[in-house]
Amino acid sequence: MELIADILLVAGAVGAGFYCFILARRLSRFNDLETGMGGAVAVLSAQVDDLTKTLRAAQSTANESTRSLEALTERAEGVAKRLELLMASMHDLPEPTRHVQPAPQAPQPDPVSGPVFKRHQEMSDELAR
Repeated sequence: MELIADILLVAGAVGAGFYCFILARRLSRFNDLETGMGGAVAVLSAQVDDLTKTLRAAQSTANESTRSLEALTERAEGVAKRLELLMASMHDLPEPTRHVQPAPQAPQPDPVSGPVFKRHQEMSDELAR
């Protein structure tokens, strides 16, 4: 009976060892940097680093644009206040008197004396003379 138990124990140990060997091969293929999942993870990690750098650059550009727009907005508000003050001061000025000068008229052409159109017969007579 002990012999059968020992044989089963050895068979179980050999089966477990074979199973571990198969898993080790699969895991090494899975983590292979060239064709396996390890390569995909490495590529994704590099892409995440690139995107992080790009995001930081975009944030700094956006912050600079925000500061520039704030400065321009403050300047525009100051100019608007000055324009409002100028418009208010325009109400205090007297109305200017307007001198309307008539526009020069174009000379009228002299009326044509005689017929404007001549008959074909009259033109032939004039050419013959």
